[in-house]
Amino acid sequence: MEKVRVEIAGLHQTPTGSGAYALILREVNGTRNLPIIIGAFEAQAIAMELEGIKPPRPLTHDLTKNIIESLGASLVEIIIDELRDNTFYAKLILDISSMTQEIDARPSDAIALSVRFKCPIFASEIVMREASFEVEPEETHRFKLSEEEEENDDDDIFPSKKKSQSQEKPSFYRNKENRIAQLQAQLKEAIEKEEYEKAAKIRDELKKLTGEGN
Repeated sequence: MEKVRVEIAGLHQTPTGSGAYALILREVNGTRNLPIIIGAFEAQAIAMELEGIKPPRPLTHDLTKNIIESLGASLVEIIIDELRDNTFYAKLILDISSMTQEIDARPSDAIALSVRFKCPIFASEIVMREASFEVEPEETHRFKLSEEEEENDDDDIFPSKKKSQSQEKPSFYRNKENRIAQLQAQLKEAIEKEEYEKAAKIRDELKKLTGEGN
């Protein structure tokens, strides 16, 4: 299987009000971005580890990591290897006594574990062809907000966390690639609700942003 190394480039709440989050994975040696819609719990688990926030007691993904390590195994890499019926599938690649073991997992859980083990994230080339979109290099940023956006950020990943000048908050960015991810989530929701007129308008806006049909 041909695979492409990716890294986390952004994480933000979708505007649908469903509590879902858009996780943006960026091709390490390229310009493609892969958006994946994940749940609030998994988004928080990823964000907490990236921001270095340690809970007083192990959460589910921390516990899973402890169990894997207690068994003498390690997570070598994760691969988002399939897209079926608009659902992504992933695998954990474990090293157990110098033997490789593959375990099926949701991409959100796999990525939450990958940031804890600090192991590489990959996506199959087929998945990248089917679900990624191109972003110009100068438009690609990693967890960066402008000063104005930082002031207006509602910090919705950590709703109970109080802001202060001395306390650093998660720095999730909003730009063209995030807007595309938002529209893709809205398009999927509109189609599921059979709101085809709304879906057509969203699709037209997506084409303008991605340059399709020009």
